[in-house]
This record gives sequence, C-alpha cells and structure tokens, in this order.
Amino acid sequence: QVQLVESGGGLVQAGGSLRLSCAASGSIVSIYSMGWYRQAPGKQRELVASITPRSYTNYADSVKDRFTISRDNAKNTVYLEMNSLKPEDTAVYYCYEQFFTGRNITSTWGQGTQVTVSS
Repeated sequence: QVQLVESGGGLVQAGGSLRLSCAASGSIVSIYSMGWYRQAPGKQRELVASITPRSYTNYADSVKDRFTISRDNAKNTVYLEMNSLKPEDTAVYYCYEQFFTGRNITSTWGQGTQVTVSS
C-alpha cells in the first residue's frame, strides 16, 4: 500500500514562500499522476497542481505563475514551491497519487499539512 507524508507547511506572511514536500513509500505501483489538493474551511477541495511521470503539469488558475510543482523520482518525492503567497492560499494541503490497479485508477492522499498565510 502506498503511503504519503506531507511536510513543509507552516505560518508565513503574505508575499512569502513555502516549499511543501510529499514523500511516498510502499509498494511499487504505476503512477498515473500526482499532485496537491487543498481545502480551506467553508470551501470545496481544490486541485492545486498536478504532474505526470512525463512531467506534464497543470495548475489551478488561482495559483498559476505563483506555484511550481516538481518531482524527484529517485527520492519518491513531489514538491510544491509556493511563492507570493496570499491569505487566500490558507488551507490544508494534501498530497495525492493516482496509480493504476489493474485497469482501474486508485487515489491515495496524505494526512495533510497546514499552510497559513497572514495578511
């Protein structure tokens, strides 16, 4: 079973930066995509960024040009570099992986890391 552990969250002032990390461990699987969701109180879960094994990336419009997703396959880790942070970015950030299980795609999430941006 794949397990994901996020780290790097914390408190930061508006305009600052944070780098989130997501370390994956467990059985070897065929990855379909990986990335980050976030969820703030009173809001729906939002897909922030995703990346495929071929390094195709996608970003939510709200974070485009501010966030960068990357991965280090050798370390089984995906990163989210967050720059020019805004109070609206405050949320719990969850790392996810989508992987093939037979002909299906299964998703796994980490426990989340809190990001709080002060005004």
